[in-house]
Amino acid sequence: MRRVSLYSSSSQTRLKGAPIGIGTADAQASAVRKANAQADNAAGSARGWRAIRRQERPLLLAAGALLMGLIVFAHEKIVPSPRVLTQDEIDAAVLRTLETTTLPSAAAKAYEVVQPSVVRVQGLVAGPIGEDIEVGIGTGVVIVDKGTILTNLHVVSAADWVKVVFADGSESDAIVMGLRPEHDLAVLQAKTVPDDLVAATMRSTADLAVGEQVVAVGFPFGIGPSASAGVVSGLKREFRSPDGERLLTNLIQFDAAANPGNSGGPLVTAAGEVVGIVTAILNPSRQRVSIGIGFAVPIENAAAAVGLHPF
Repeated sequence: MRRVSLYSSSSQTRLKGAPIGIGTADAQASAVRKANAQADNAAGSARGWRAIRRQERPLLLAAGALLMGLIVFAHEKIVPSPRVLTQDEIDAAVLRTLETTTLPSAAAKAYEVVQPSVVRVQGLVAGPIGEDIEVGIGTGVVIVDKGTILTNLHVVSAADWVKVVFADGSESDAIVMGLRPEHDLAVLQAKTVPDDLVAATMRSTADLAVGEQVVAVGFPFGIGPSASAGVVSGLKREFRSPDGERLLTNLIQFDAAANPGNSGGPLVTAAGEVVGIVTAILNPSRQRVSIGIGFAVPIENAAAAVGLHPF
């Protein structure tokens, strides 16, 4: 009886029904090699794709940088860089501007600075039929934005009450808070104050010089606010009132036109800073008009009237 073999001595598994031979073995080996080649190709393709994906971001960045460089290059070619001006060209341009443009004067700039702080002051009494009668007209300047105002004593001394008109046109009654007869000064406090009221800037007279430009701002004969320009004519002057009752000392003499109504107004520098309070004009005749000699109380004395040191 023939024994059945339990194990095959061949390294290849024989296909059912196919005879074992050389051709069959070669075909199987060829098929294996082909399958391995296909697997290798697939693996290589996957590795190549992953490599491309890894290089994608750097390539995009490089392309963006190249595009930006091209844009900058094109812009520089199309839009030329500004030419540097020479000093002669700058000087010529400034000269043309000065020749063709009217610049504001020093007086105009000084007036613009101080005008919001200048007020019209009226001294009033009651008339026989109840009307208000004006017994004093002058000017004041706001030195504290809460409504504290300096003016001349002679503007309000004969009044029963005082009214002030601010730069914005608003009106208010005012009370007399203090007097300095030796400097012809009165301190007023407005009862109603504009929200945007501006106090004037004060400057020491310690370095004030003869010949320095000054501007007087006020309401001459009730007209204004008006400005007149001049210079400081002298320092530490004295003036005696026409009735001879009062001698004022340490005054600033100036030649800017000042008339009745300017009393109590500010005398300011070209920068619009208050250096004095206009208080008197010299009148050798009874015409009460300016002859070019006016006097102002230094702001140090004026500020002391309200207990303030202005600097």
